[in-house]
Amino acid sequence: MRWTLSVPIILLFAGTAAGQASSNSQGVEGVRGDDPLKIVQTFAAKEKEFKQAYEHYSYTRDVTVRAKCPDGISGDYHLIVDVTLDPKGDRLETVKVVNNSIQCITITKEDLESFRNQSLLVLTTDEIQDYRFSFIGQQQDDSHSYVFDVSPVAVQPNKPQFKGRIWVDSRELVIVKSYGTIVMKGQRKQKGPENLLPAVATTGREQIDGRYWFPTYIRSSDVLHFSPGVVVQIDELVKITNYKAR
Repeated sequence: MRWTLSVPIILLFAGTAAGQASSNSQGVEGVRGDDPLKIVQTFAAKEKEFKQAYEHYSYTRDVTVRAKCPDGISGDYHLIVDVTLDPKGDRLETVKVVNNSIQCITITKEDLESFRNQSLLVLTTDEIQDYRFSFIGQQQDDSHSYVFDVSPVAVQPNKPQFKGRIWVDSRELVIVKSYGTIVMKGQRKQKGPENLLPAVATTGREQIDGRYWFPTYIRSSDVLHFSPGVVVQIDELVKITNYKAR
């Protein structure tokens, strides 16, 4: 997002989101009757299956952003995009609705890329060797989950990687929620006006077609500090609905 002095013209947006989680700290050996390594290997195998299936689904992305500008005036941005597949299997994005009343920031291409990285990032069997997994504990919310902190062993050039926390359903052994950020080495240096993104995202998943756990929402609330001393409160909600297999 870029600070601007005039009303921006915006074509596309997608953003990250932030959330909070709590759990009791435990060591890696603390899972009763369950092996943390086995849990990771099991959900990673399912992540690989989900990733392959996701390539054959269309969906609708519904984005709502509220910005509270320094003058105290709030503005809203709303975008609805249908994401479909062409005969070759490539994704096509069709903007159905776009409304904007935010006057103090511009939604940028980087916002869109950040959202795509956050929603599509999965921890598959092919990728878990690049991460450290620390078992944190067990948590009971809507369901019972195992909680892990995740971080890259080494940040790799030009490869988006996840750093944060994941919740793994203890019955299905699938990731049902994540809270964190995308890290990547070798990103292009910023040119021109500063471009700020929300720091972290909460991504929730739901079971689709009785089998695949796909992302269905991304939520954030953050304060962006633009120079010189310009502060903007951002609240975002991205809903992903209407999953349909090709």
